[in-house]
Amino acid sequence: MYFTYIATNKNNTVLYAGITNNLERRIYEHSNKLTKGFTVKYNVKKLVWYEQFQTAYDAISAEKKIKGWKRDKKVALIKSINPEFRDLLN
Repeated sequence: MYFTYIATNKNNTVLYAGITNNLERRIYEHSNKLTKGFTVKYNVKKLVWYEQFQTAYDAISAEKKIKGWKRDKKVALIKSINPEFRDLLN
């Protein structure tokens, strides 16, 4: 299984889209700043949306599509399943 996900910071001001084959591990890595880059710089550690896929190709395609969207469309996607921007792993 593969996942496309959106994570954010505590104020929900930054949205990060990514893919993984282990959602819990990946958010753990973000939360503990184990991967340098964007998510460390902007303190992204809260999972607010995800979708599961059978193939890596499908997950990557979804990620690329979401990354091309404007913020308001990403927010609408998140709110469609998570209107309060709750952390879906906690």
